[in-house]
Amino acid sequence: MIKINQKIDNPLNHKTECLILLCQEIKKPAGLVKEIDDQLQGAISAAFENKRFTGKPRQTLLLNSTGKASNILLLGIGKTEEVTAEKICQAAATAAKLLEKSKFKSVAVDLTTFESIAKGKSGLYGELAGAVAEGAGLALYHFDHYKSIDEDDDPPDRLEKLTLLTSSKARQTTVEKSIARAEKIVDAVHTARDLVSHPGNTVTPTYLAEHAKQMARKNKITCKVLGKKEMEKLGMGSLLGVAQGSDEPPALIVLEYNGAAKKKAPTVIVGKGITFDTGGISLKPGGSMDEMKMDMSGAATTLATLQLVASLKLKANVIGIVAAAENMPSGGAIKPGDILKTMSGKTIEVLNTDAEGRLVLADALTYAQRFKPKEVIDLATLTGAVIHALGHQAAAVIGNNPAMIQKLIEAGEATGERVWQLPLWEEHEKATKSSIADLKNIASPGVGAGTTMGAAFLKPFAGDQPWTHIDIAGTAWGFDRPYTDKGASGYGVRLLLSYLENSR
Repeated sequence: MIKINQKIDNPLNHKTECLILLCQEIKKPAGLVKEIDDQLQGAISAAFENKRFTGKPRQTLLLNSTGKASNILLLGIGKTEEVTAEKICQAAATAAKLLEKSKFKSVAVDLTTFESIAKGKSGLYGELAGAVAEGAGLALYHFDHYKSIDEDDDPPDRLEKLTLLTSSKARQTTVEKSIARAEKIVDAVHTARDLVSHPGNTVTPTYLAEHAKQMARKNKITCKVLGKKEMEKLGMGSLLGVAQGSDEPPALIVLEYNGAAKKKAPTVIVGKGITFDTGGISLKPGGSMDEMKMDMSGAATTLATLQLVASLKLKANVIGIVAAAENMPSGGAIKPGDILKTMSGKTIEVLNTDAEGRLVLADALTYAQRFKPKEVIDLATLTGAVIHALGHQAAAVIGNNPAMIQKLIEAGEATGERVWQLPLWEEHEKATKSSIADLKNIASPGVGAGTTMGAAFLKPFAGDQPWTHIDIAGTAWGFDRPYTDKGASGYGVRLLLSYLENSR
């Protein structure tokens, strides 16, 4: 991970390979940018006049320099009144990727412009400074675990150091705290991305359980892992039914973080942890099946979120539950038409074994009720239908509590990890009823509304407290943001942190 620090220094006198200047959307250079423009004999002014650079969000212009900085990168942050932490995060990510591709090792960014933007707004300067560190850290994620490096090969080009330049000691402490927080966020998101990026022959339910134990010890979280025998005693026939086609044993991972008074009811986060999904007997097509290692993204987000709230010492009680299993098509696998009995006592007619995520979540949501939660959030790569509805721009949120959903929408807007509400109507719930069991795991042909139907199936297991289901199938993989790449995104970690911090 890139090393980020801060230094009190005049940007005009700071020696660096490249100095990043944050430029607001204006008609001509002003302030520090104007001073550097004079050193560059009007090169920046010319760029403004020719409209090669105007300061629009994420716009960049790289120039050679004859000053202490060998190069200058102009980075647009948009109009003053429209600047937000997330926009700065995305701008910093854009700059970090560009400079790494340009083979820079060490760069600096001047934070002077934040002083005028944050004037009179308590805490905004630190928030924006943290967004620079967060965006750069998130953007420079690399998954190289399985690449062999020949001794004769040159090491890959990496941007190794980012220095945030501050103007005074008063700002120094603020920026140091912002960097420390950003690094914990980046570390947690990268943890989630690593878990999703590993192949299915590495990340099994057992691997997830061991990772959870190690993370819990490091962060002083209580961790309990239920195996097959414990699940049988609890009557978790739905989760066990999915797992019975695999040689890999299932695991129900339970993490408890207590940062508030014991009497305060916890928020429970439930993650789908299908470590590889073939579809089971209802086998998926071969094309892109390799990507089905990402079907445990809900689990990865859950584990990483618990890591993050513990590292930040959040004053809240949070419980994470991961239902982990493989979905494989062996001779012992469940078949279309089979009926499973869940922990809740409800029975399920399995019409499609590729709708397995809702089966493991059914038992996990029932188990969550023993903690008497104030609210439950489940995250799952549940349906391909959500990609048809929302693409890779937002996750779907569906639930029984409008206030909770609104807070998640606001958290999504603040972090760029957007959610969009879909309805859950009585007709959807009726369509989950089976003629020979209590429920069926897919609706009859022609009903449609695949994403909503997944939530409708889960609702009877979610309990009476506020509950939301977040379908992350379109955002967990290929999430379209400057700080993500084509693969695992770690979506949901920053969303949930913002939600938890603002709903205590």
